[in-house]
Formats: sequence, structure tokens, C-alpha cells
Amino acid sequence: MSSSATTSADAPLLLRNKPPGKHTSVSGAVFNVSTTIIGAGIMSIPATLKVLGIVPAFLLIVIIAWLANISVEFLMRYTHAGKSTTYAGLMKESFGRVGSFLVQLCVVMNNLGCLIIYLIIIGDVLSGNQPQGSVHLGVLQEWFGVHWWNSRAFSILFIVVFIMLPLVLYRRVEALGFSSAIAVFLAVLFVAISCVMAITALFEGKTERPRLLPYLDNRASFFELFTAVPVIVTAFTFHFNVHPIGLEMDKTSDMMKAVRISLILCGAIYFTVGISGYLLFGESIMSDILVNFDHNSGSALGSVLNDIVRLSYALHLMLVFPLLNFSLRANIDEFLFPSRPILAKDNSAWPSSSLAPSLLGIFMAYRHQEIGLYLQ
Repeated sequence: MSSSATTSADAPLLLRNKPPGKHTSVSGAVFNVSTTIIGAGIMSIPATLKVLGIVPAFLLIVIIAWLANISVEFLMRYTHAGKSTTYAGLMKESFGRVGSFLVQLCVVMNNLGCLIIYLIIIGDVLSGNQPQGSVHLGVLQEWFGVHWWNSRAFSILFIVVFIMLPLVLYRRVEALGFSSAIAVFLAVLFVAISCVMAITALFEGKTERPRLLPYLDNRASFFELFTAVPVIVTAFTFHFNVHPIGLEMDKTSDMMKAVRISLILCGAIYFTVGISGYLLFGESIMSDILVNFDHNSGSALGSVLNDIVRLSYALHLMLVFPLLNFSLRANIDEFLFPSRPILAKDNSAWPSSSLAPSLLGIFMAYRHQEIGLYLQ
């Protein structure tokens, strides 16, 4: 087979180990990729716009999305040209065992850390916390009062057992397409509510004039630029799920089409959320915009909208959890048992490997409830 044939954009992604039967549609891949991209980082985008200014932030979002697209093209091209079907396997072919280990280590640290943070955020939204002695009530406690069934520990356990775990047990990413579509819808709902509130505040004259360029009046302001840029960079991190999603598609071109649509969609969501959040809260915006929504209930309607925003975001994170867990589980198994068959085909190991990250996440989320440190 010629070199041009093996790298053709219309060739099947992987001829070996392809799942039989129905394959993922482009729309399903778009929802899965978009849900992987939009995680907890979306809440820090408005604060990033405050630091960088609107024009540099917009340019940075476009540049990072473009670089992400190029990097996925490289992954798809060399995955098809080689023998690997995983991210770590591709790195092993290119950089040896050390490269494979470093990728697995980074994916495990990133995904496990995200799962723990997601559970902490969900617990904060539903059941509140007590930072530094002060009591912060969650949505359920504000609505129904403080009871044992809406305590933090019980809420997290209930969410994991009855919402996350059934989704985590799926053996194919394609099966998560519907839940990912709901997650994307919730992100769009958050954007729509933020825009409505921002436009209302704009007509009422309650908004501040946003800065178009960053203020560099002292060394601290210059240093803030280097803390804001990584927020946007990591907001487009999804490469660990490129192989699980792409493996279930018929053509490389279909996967690339899904990635480009997802990057455009997520870039638009990020910038719209950043602008609306910046207009709403101005210079008082926090690193986690949920904190601003939590303290911005000046009217009955405002309180309802704030609760909708907080609940929709919490539910969104619940649906992101299974996608991150998918690649986390695969990388741990590939590292510990490199010669074992594909994990999804192992009926004995699949349930335990699916359950272990969730149990560890519950334990860590209960023991480490201060989300501020992670978001800073």
C-alpha cells in the first residue's frame, strides 16, 4: 500500500480492532468531543477576559482552537499509519516507553483530578460547604432546608450511584452520545441565560465598560497574563479522548469534521460566556463565576435564574464525568496490564476498573471540599 493511500483522509481510521456493527455518527462524535472540551474551565473564562482584555482573549481562543485542530490531525494521521489504537500506544511508537509512560501519567493525573474537582463542585452546588467556618448553603438546602438527605456526603453518593455509574459502565463511547448531547444543551442554556442577564443589565445601565486590552501598569498585572493564558489553553484539552471516539468512526475525515465543528462550537461558547460574564460582573468577577451568580440574587427572577445556572452546570459536570472516566480507565489498564486484551472485552475486569475511579473520587471529594485552591 502506498504512503498516500495510508494517509488518505477518506480511508477508514483503523482496520484492526474496529468494533462491529453500528459506528458513531458525526453528530454523536461532535457531542462527545464538545462535552469533553467543556468542563470546569468554562467558569474561569470570564475572569480570563478581564485579565487579558477582549481582543487578546478572542485571538487566543481562535489560535488555541486552531492549534488543537492541527494536533488532532497529527494524531489521526500517524495513528492510521502505525499499529497503535491508543494515545499512549502512539506515543510509544514515536518516543518509546518513556513517552508512553509520560502520556499515561499526564492523562491519569489530569482526568482523575478533574473527576475529583467535578464532584467537589457538584457537592458545593447541591449541598454547599463551610469554607473557613462560614456556612454556604447549596441549592437543595436553600429550597428544602438542611436535612440528612441533602447533606454533602449523601448528595455526592446518590449522584455517583444513580447518574454517573450507569453511564460509566458503558463499553462504547458512542453510547454516551445522548448524554453528551444533553450536556452540550445545558452548556448552551447557561450561555443563553448569561446573555439574557447581560443584555438586561446593559439596557439598565448596570454594566461596566469592558477593557479591550490588558492593563500593564505594574509587574503584578504583567504576571497575571501568564496565569490567565493557561486557562484558555487547558480549556481546549480533549486529546485523550480522540482515539476512543475516533476508533468508532468509519473515516478519519468524519472524525476531523466532528473535531472542527466541536472546536467552533466550544470557541463560540467560551467567548460568549466570557463577554456576558464580564459585562454582568465587571471588575468584581471571581475566578469561578459561579461564586458571582451565587451572590447576585437581587430579585426573585434573578434568584431563579441563578439557581438554574448553578443546577444546569452541576448536571453538565455529571455528564462530563463518564467521558473523562473512559480514557482514565483505559490508560490505567494499559499501564498496569500492557499485554492484556482490550479492557472493554474483559467481563471480569470491566466493572471493577469502572467503579474504582468513582470510589476514589467520592473519597477525595469528601475529604477535600475547598475548590478555591484548585480553581486558583
